[in-house]
Amino acid sequence: MSDVVITVRGESNARARAEEAAVRVTVSTDGPTRGPVVERAQGRAASVQDGLVAHLRSGEVSEWSSARVSVWSDRPWNNEGAQLPLVHHAAVELSATFTDAGALSWWLGDVAESDDVQVTAVEWRLSPTTRARVEREVAADAVHVAVERATAYADALGLASVSAVEIADAGLLGAHPEQPAPFAARMMAASGPAGGPSFSLQPPEIVVTSVVEGRFRAE
Repeated sequence: MSDVVITVRGESNARARAEEAAVRVTVSTDGPTRGPVVERAQGRAASVQDGLVAHLRSGEVSEWSSARVSVWSDRPWNNEGAQLPLVHHAAVELSATFTDAGALSWWLGDVAESDDVQVTAVEWRLSPTTRARVEREVAADAVHVAVERATAYADALGLASVSAVEIADAGLLGAHPEQPAPFAARMMAASGPAGGPSFSLQPPEIVVTSVVEGRFRAE
């Protein structure tokens, strides 16, 4: 039998406990007079910032940022179709990366006591160092899976040796120049059933998946 080209896909995944939480909160105020509305938003945002600075100094926050105050006005309508007096709004969005789940829980509990503050997102993730290490490990394991699969095909055909011709991230072997290939490494938090807008304050497991495609020559 002449040489045979075998094309296979290898996939691997690993779980790692989340180490960081990227959280976003919005301070929003409204009222009939623009000046007091803006002042109240700035004052409440400054209080939230003070808490973040304290956590940054203690090492429980790695970074934080605050956007400028957004101000706008509108004239709402009542149930009878009449337009009401002008209402002014002000909002400030703040974001931070917490490296301590306990500190995050306490901080969110503190800021949530104010009606002017809404938690808009809590996204758990791995630290850059851990993410790079786990991605390397699952990528290497995905290649091993591809080699084993190609070897199994070659054995079934009665061929003795297998050598790699091409190894690529998923989609790259058959991708056309004008069609970008999908990302091969994927990360997602292992979670339960989807529900309403709730946030986990306990670090979940992050599933890191790598998919590769390989082309091998067997003889």
